[in-house]
Amino acid sequence: MLKMLGAVLIIAAGTLAGWLKARQFASRPEQIRRLIQALARLETEISYGFTPLPDALRRIGSQSGQPVKAVLLRAADGMDGSQSLSAQESVHQAIREEWKHTAMRPAERDVLYQLAYSLGTSDRRDQLKHIETAVRQLEAEESVAREEQSRYEKMFRSLGLLTSALIVILIY
Repeated sequence: MLKMLGAVLIIAAGTLAGWLKARQFASRPEQIRRLIQALARLETEISYGFTPLPDALRRIGSQSGQPVKAVLLRAADGMDGSQSLSAQESVHQAIREEWKHTAMRPAERDVLYQLAYSLGTSDRRDQLKHIETAVRQLEAEESVAREEQSRYEKMFRSLGLLTSALIVILIY
C-alpha cells in the first residue's frame, strides 16, 4: 500500500513538473503579444496624447494583463514616486524586479532595456522610431516563441509523465 502511494506521488509530481514547463512555453507568446500591444498603446500616447510618460505608463499598465501590468506600473511608480528616477532608471529597475514573474526570456528583456535608453531622453519622433523598432523585434521573438510552443509544449507534458513512470519502474 505504501509503495503504491509513493508511486502515485512520483507520477503526480513528474506530470505536474511537465505541465508547468509546458505552461511556460504556452505563456511566453501571450505575454510577448501583451507587451507588443502595450508598446503600441504607448506609441499612440506619445504621438497623439501628449501625456507625460509616468501617466501614460500607468494608464497602459492598468489596461494590460499580468505580468506586463506589473512592469509598467512599477516603472511609472519609479518616475513619480519618492524615488524620482529617470525614465531609463525606472524602467530598468522595474524590469529587474518584475522580470522573474514572466515567462519571457532575456531576448525580450534586452529589447525593453534598449528601449528604455531612449524613453524620456529624446524627442517625440525619435522615441516613436525606437518603439517601432522594439515592436518589430518583439514580433520576431513572438514568432520564435510560437514555433517553440508548437514544438515543445506537448513534448514536455508527455515527458513529465513518462519520466516519472520510468522512475517508478526503476525504483520498484
